[in-house]
Amino acid sequence: MTASSSSSPAAQPLPTREVRATGVRLSTLGFGGAVIGNLYRAVDDATARAAVDAAWDAGIRYFDTAPHYGVGLSERRLGEALSGRPRDEFVVSSKVGRLLRPRDVPLERDDDGFDVPGDLGRVRDYSRDGVLRSVEETLERTGLDRIDVVYVHDPDSDDELGQTVTEALPALVELRDQGVVGAVGAGMNFSGPLTRVLRETDADVVMLAGRYTLLEQGALDDVLPAAVEQGRAVVAVGVFNSGLLARQQVPDDAHWNYEQAPPHVLARARQLAAACAEHGTTLPAAAVAFALAHPAVVDVTLGMRTPEQVARNAALLGEEPADGWQPLWDDLAGRGLLGRG
Repeated sequence: MTASSSSSPAAQPLPTREVRATGVRLSTLGFGGAVIGNLYRAVDDATARAAVDAAWDAGIRYFDTAPHYGVGLSERRLGEALSGRPRDEFVVSSKVGRLLRPRDVPLERDDDGFDVPGDLGRVRDYSRDGVLRSVEETLERTGLDRIDVVYVHDPDSDDELGQTVTEALPALVELRDQGVVGAVGAGMNFSGPLTRVLRETDADVVMLAGRYTLLEQGALDDVLPAAVEQGRAVVAVGVFNSGLLARQQVPDDAHWNYEQAPPHVLARARQLAAACAEHGTTLPAAAVAFALAHPAVVDVTLGMRTPEQVARNAALLGEEPADGWQPLWDDLAGRGLLGRG
């Protein structure tokens, strides 16, 4: 197996930022592995492999996955695609909290958003033993010698969050202190619970989905100042708000928070796009740059299904206005387009 199927010369690695004082450094743009786990629709093995190769060639060195993504398919594909790369030159994160187990009654297809067979189900387990089993099984699926960053995945209920604070994260901290993993944290769509994680555990990093974007900045009220105060890191995902900010021309059928965007949200997104154009950039480029500009944010991770999507996302980093980003932020604030959302 060759290290890369790309015939184009690899770019220099992107700049990196360190997670706390762990020595783990993430490239400023990360590869989100949910889509190569067949999120919403299938992608074949060759295309998934080509997407990872293209990410490497674009300088991306941070790759995120999870057992949940395609009930292990994303982890297997990512591990295989990275197997020929120098291990110390890339960072992989995965997650705990969902163990993969055979269903008592197999389904024809998965019922949780992934186009994969339905023979395996997800068992939520935020216990210490569940965490240890999950890490071991991720290592087996990826074939990697270590997982550099481990997040507790979506502890959405009060009970799950409580167990995350008292069992799951302390177990991950033990693994970190033993040198088994490099950095630990939690990831979810809600900023308030992640603030509790930062204040009540020794987590290094949180993965914040959708709550700090060009459209809405509610995380400025809780998790982001907590991260700055305590010297912790934030990985920003969902910065396109379910695709609403992913294109310069905002379509009528755009989604926001995984649903059809209402008219007032569409109007706000189009105002943002118009302002970006006036400053010589695009809405998606500004969405990535805005998240990266916060002092706590070390990386923006985007889902990338094909080499073409990789190239398009990597190109966004080069769309900075001639006079820099700050005049655009100031203009948006003056127009009332930057606020808590």
